[in-house]
Amino acid sequence: MGWRSVVVSQHAKMSYSSRNMIVQTMDGINQVPIEDIDLLLVSTTQAVITTALISELVKSQVKIIFTDNASEPVCEAVGYYPNNRDVDLIKKQFKWDAKRQQLLWTKIVASKIVNQINVLSIYGVENADLIAELDKLEVDDVTNREAVVARKYFPLLFDNKFSRRDFSPVNAALNYGYSILLSNVNREIVSNGYLTYLGIHHHSNDNQFNLGSDLMEPFRPVIDYWLANQNFKELTPDVKFGLVDLLNLEMTFNGKEMLFRNIISEHVRNCLKYLSGETDGIQIEVELKNEVPNNAINGNV
Repeated sequence: MGWRSVVVSQHAKMSYSSRNMIVQTMDGINQVPIEDIDLLLVSTTQAVITTALISELVKSQVKIIFTDNASEPVCEAVGYYPNNRDVDLIKKQFKWDAKRQQLLWTKIVASKIVNQINVLSIYGVENADLIAELDKLEVDDVTNREAVVARKYFPLLFDNKFSRRDFSPVNAALNYGYSILLSNVNREIVSNGYLTYLGIHHHSNDNQFNLGSDLMEPFRPVIDYWLANQNFKELTPDVKFGLVDLLNLEMTFNGKEMLFRNIISEHVRNCLKYLSGETDGIQIEVELKNEVPNNAINGNV
């Protein structure tokens, strides 16, 4: 699996030749080895991509994400036949223990709330109300503390009039960042041989990524953490590049210093092993650094 995130944000033609992605723009021609690519984000509707390139990228487990006219991620490429798909694993997934699912969801919600509290602390915002809600968390979050905390958290972090329902640049950026996160979680689920459709908490018939929507939750505050430090009036290419480059952010996960992209991989593996009964417990502890990165993406075109 590669390490490089590539964003195409202008009129371009992308094609395949000799294990390279060829990107032709008005500025010239760029070649990127397929083996180097971890993520391809086509952040424009003015780009053309050949089926040969899509095929090679998917076979190499590169995540490909496409956006609409508003630069919102709208779909991603999903391989029909993942190399690691195993019928026995899928049978196990259908029979995951209900108690383990409930306990894992509780851990996920607790970790998410703790991370939200820590984000507020980094920015010097009072968080006693969120701590009180965390103390009310029950198994399987039957009282929906996750939603209660979210309604209190976002106005504290951004603005007391802020709402996730508003059509604002901040919400557009949050959605963009969350989509990148979800895509990476989905890829790890598929790479480990499991289905993204079968969630432990999300069970929507209209969502083919229910499990990804579950497992991504502890890391949503990482996106919030970065955006709260930005000053922007629209979702510009720089903001998009910064959100994608968060995958290279260094954090502490379960006591180890790791890149965010590697944390996602380890977290998904840990969750799947726990759900399948291969481990007796699971740890989800994230420590954000006080220095918020402001760098742009590597490899943008």
